[in-house]
Amino acid sequence: MLHHAVGLDGVLLSMRFAVWGLTGTLEVEDASSGSRARRVLWRWLAALDAACNRFDPASELCQLNARPDVEVRVSPVLEQAVAVALAAAAATAGACDPTVEPALVALGYDADFDVVTSRSPRDARAAVPAAGPGAVELDRERHTVRLAPGCRLDLGATAKALACDVVADELAADGGVLVEIGGDVAVRGRGPTGPWVVGVDDGVTRPNVAPRVFAHGGGIATSSSARRAWRLAHGRVHHIIDPRTGAPVAGPYASATVAAPTCWQANAFSTAALVWGGDAPARLASAGWAARLVRAEGLVESVAGWPPEASP
Repeated sequence: MLHHAVGLDGVLLSMRFAVWGLTGTLEVEDASSGSRARRVLWRWLAALDAACNRFDPASELCQLNARPDVEVRVSPVLEQAVAVALAAAAATAGACDPTVEPALVALGYDADFDVVTSRSPRDARAAVPAAGPGAVELDRERHTVRLAPGCRLDLGATAKALACDVVADELAADGGVLVEIGGDVAVRGRGPTGPWVVGVDDGVTRPNVAPRVFAHGGGIATSSSARRAWRLAHGRVHHIIDPRTGAPVAGPYASATVAAPTCWQANAFSTAALVWGGDAPARLASAGWAARLVRAEGLVESVAGWPPEASP
């Protein structure tokens, strides 16, 4: 799901990094702002990791998940992350659901991904349908969160997209900026010589035929069942969960890339598209988001004016 960005003349003003088992890229229009850009990037990544890492027992999220039916006061960072996750669920009618953590654990995704893939295949536990966003009570005035019994949060996807947005928003005052983490991209302003050109790797089509699209702002995100997959005793599973069943989605599309005003919205609707399956084109078009859907056999479908592609 890695995206990459270049100026129209091919000049890279790039800082590459690794976080949460993913690769990332930070690009800035003005190379002289690089030192500040690095500081902003790592400050936000550290804050979001401390708040939202479900594999770190010391994180705020783990402590929240361990206290069901208790009103827990949370930091501004975790509050923002939960608010975005709930907004994503509301915007997608529950298809992008932050309460799928028990379903992922039942499938063996209970540790960092490299640990999960290094294990011998194990039996899956019974599928666990998501508790649903109604099981999460966020009080923005009291700065508290209460989880219903049995509800546990996984904020990984939306927190990753949120990281791209907040870093890009803070750095936008210095000029054009692009932030990419694991296939989620936030763009603000212009690239070194014009609009950014974002390459999309969907995990299905060959890299040499993957599109490069112009990005003037907002966010682009890809969700793919072809990536972040592992094997259990009964076969291959992946991390895109249907909240209704607690099982990995098995629809006609293996990948969905969405362009939206923010990265978190793009991420929410790219995830939802895989959950919606055959209904995805109509639902994305109704929401007004441009998208690129790829079927498992490699057939590509464009929705609602997918951005014009740049020349290779």
